[in-house]
Amino acid sequence: MSNSVSTPLLSSTIEPDDPGEPEVSLGNINAAPARSPVVLTPGAKPTGQSGGGGSGAMATNAGDAESGIARVFRESAHPVALFFLYFFRVAAITVYLLCGFFTSNYVLSTVIVVVLLAMDFWNCRNVAGRTLVGLRYWNQVDEDGESYWVFESRDPSRPANPVDSKMFWIAIYSFPFLWLALLIVSVLKLSASFIPIVVLALVFNISNAVGFTYADRDAKQRWANQLASSGWSMGMGGIGGQILSGVVKNSVGRVFR
Repeated sequence: MSNSVSTPLLSSTIEPDDPGEPEVSLGNINAAPARSPVVLTPGAKPTGQSGGGGSGAMATNAGDAESGIARVFRESAHPVALFFLYFFRVAAITVYLLCGFFTSNYVLSTVIVVVLLAMDFWNCRNVAGRTLVGLRYWNQVDEDGESYWVFESRDPSRPANPVDSKMFWIAIYSFPFLWLALLIVSVLKLSASFIPIVVLALVFNISNAVGFTYADRDAKQRWANQLASSGWSMGMGGIGGQILSGVVKNSVGRVFR
């Protein structure tokens, strides 16, 4: 017998894989390419992400705040009325706070603040309220000498602009608290000369807040009454319709009292 020599199948040794060569996934042809990791650091935003998430970012600088104010006036149906509603109120507080830095004439400062407050009171009651939210109120004296409040409202089929309505009620309810804070500061600093101005501002602002609140409730009450008398009887005549209308009138109207 001849001696058999075992010959290896491969004449050369197998070289190891190149570590620098990228691995190919054979399991899924449509596999997504690997993403680079995102490193988050305090105070920094992740980069490389596209989408609409940036549209809801809050205003972080003066430019964002200005763009927000511009958007409010752009979406307003009555931007001029909205501007003057805030102009007179902000101007009165600004003059009250900064008048001592520009002049030592107390009478002049008081006159300017009172004029701005009076213009704001008239503009808010007769122009801004009627234009922005469709409400108006005034006090009337009858022949017997008795005074009573009269409320006027817009037709419910013509609702107010949401931006105008929101900004109007913010101005109505926020500025009385600002003047109240200034009154507390004046009392703590024992500035007796400025207390009458702040009290007058509080009277004007609170009067408008109370008047428009009751005007809004009166408008909703009358809307509820019209709704109950016209559409909620559901075609039921006689005693049944009257009872149902009365129930709806009382229940819906009680919500807005």
